[in-house]
Parts: sequence; structure tokens; C-alpha cells
Amino acid sequence: MESWNKRRKLAPSDPMARKTNSPRPASLRLSLPATSANLGPAFDAAALAMDFYLKVDARPAANFSISATGRDREICSKLQDHLLLTTYREVLETAGKEVVPLALRIKNDIPIGKGCGSSAAARIAGIALAVHFGHLRWSDAQIVGEASRREHHPDNASACWWGGLTVARMSGAAETQVISVRPKGKWPLLVAIPDQPLSTEEARRVLPAQYSRADAVVNVQNSMLLLAALTQGRPDLLSAALEDRIHQPYRAPLCPLLPCLQPLTGKGGILGAVLSGAGPSVLIFLDPRASAQRARRSVATHLARHGLSADLLFTTIAPQGARCQKRPRSSHEGAGRH
Repeated sequence: MESWNKRRKLAPSDPMARKTNSPRPASLRLSLPATSANLGPAFDAAALAMDFYLKVDARPAANFSISATGRDREICSKLQDHLLLTTYREVLETAGKEVVPLALRIKNDIPIGKGCGSSAAARIAGIALAVHFGHLRWSDAQIVGEASRREHHPDNASACWWGGLTVARMSGAAETQVISVRPKGKWPLLVAIPDQPLSTEEARRVLPAQYSRADAVVNVQNSMLLLAALTQGRPDLLSAALEDRIHQPYRAPLCPLLPCLQPLTGKGGILGAVLSGAGPSVLIFLDPRASAQRARRSVATHLARHGLSADLLFTTIAPQGARCQKRPRSSHEGAGRH
């Protein structure tokens, strides 16, 4: 069990601190992977899960409280305007269910607001908790559909829930069609994470309202080639397949790591670099036949030469998505202690 070093309680007068006399369900432990969407040309259509996680341990309590460790601990430990808890409460209230107060232990390794799927993971967690503690009989499709509705696109939510590589589209207000694919072979990744976040809303504002036919055709071709490269284990196709004309050229001024790192493609074991989601982080595909450490050193040196810095995180495609584990209540949980 990880150590948890921060806990805050809501005042009893807060509406989120309502007590309940109904039987309390078992505690729930969640593990949700980070995700990287768009993958260059597959804008709003594809994403992959990465093997670093948001982990949540939730149990019924007398009042809401949060204990948080890991990345962005200050954000994760705030009870007010907490995306996970807001989603949890809204789903239960919409379903006409009682909002059961929870004691949460959060271990977060996903950087918030930097294009690694933090909001999708938080929303999926909130929905999964509402389904569990509200005794909702929701299917996987309903969970992903609700998260996609709240995210306004299905890519991150589908990859977070299903794992691997997902191709997804919205088919209704809260409905998605998702294909989960297991990429063939090894696909080592390096994520370059800058210090400053970038909101998805700001990254969307710079996109044009219309595109040329030529740009649209190139992206369709490259997204199909990207899917083929990943499913057939063809790293040799990746460099060409990652070219994008729909969002990266317009977001590059907001994401200086991208134009800095793209020229490294084909050098020192680097297959290509793309924005992770809407940025500002950059996802770098590494050649499985080359030295990952050497590639990392090359990236760090190149960034320093251009006056930039980033946290460089090795990862890989996580084959499994969200994991939910029920845990029996201890004898004192029924009394709402924590």
C-alpha cells in the first residue's frame, strides 16, 4: 500500500458532506492508464494507453476526504472543483441516486493539463465510482460513452478504458463506436513533458474552420498507414505515417517542444515525434532495435541546445485499460471512520 500524506475534509455543512444511513457497498480500487490521442494524423479518432497511471482507492465514509500523492498533488487533493468528484456527483444526481460520501486515496502519475489524458482518466474514475457506489447497471459502452460526452471526443476515454490502441468515433450524444487493437511487437515510447500546461480549449481555438482537400487526403492516408504500421509491427513505416496537416502545424507555436524535436526523426533511434493529445507534451516513438537510453540522451541534449527543458519519461503501450477491484469493507468502515 502506498503512503498517503495529505488529507482534507469538507465541512459538515457542505452539501457534498451529506451522510447516508443506507447500506454501504464494498470499497473500490481503480487503476487508469494515461493516454495519448491524435498520434499525428489520427485527429480525434485514435489514441493509445501508456503504462503510467492514476490510481484511486475509494471507500464510503461520513464525509468526503482526499489523500493524494504523486504528480500535481496540490490539484489532486483539492475537494472543491475536483474533476473526479464533480463527475461522480453529477452522474449520481442525474440518475436520481444518493451521493455517498467517499474517502479517496489518490496516487497520480499522469501530468495534469499536458496532453496525457488526465481529464479522461479523472472522468472515467468518477463515472466508475458512481456506477459502483450508486449500484448503476451500466455497461462498458455506457461508461465510455458518458466519459466521451463529457470530453467532447472519444479517443482518450476509449483508450483509458480499453487499453492498447483504440479507434473511436461518436455515434450519438453519449454513444461511441470503439475498436480496440493490440499493436504487434514492441513499441517503446518517450514522453517529453514540459513544465507549463496547455488547456485543450486554448489548443482548439487555434485550429482553422476549414481545410484543403489535399490536407484532408494526406491525413486520411497517413492515419490508415499508421494503423497498418502498428498492427503489423512495421516501425519502418512510422516516420511517414506520423505526418499531420490538420492540427500540429497550428498548435506548434503553443507547443515549442514539437518543432524542436521533429527534426530528430530518423536519427539516433527516433522514429518520429508527435503532439500527445492537444499538447504541450510530445510523444516520441523509439526504434525497438536501438538504445532507448541513447535516444533519451540525444533528446535531452537537443532540447538543452535550444534552451528548452522537459521531463523525459520512458513508457510503452499499455495492453490493459482501466482496472477495477472491489475490496471487502473492514468492520470500522461501516461507521464511516477514516
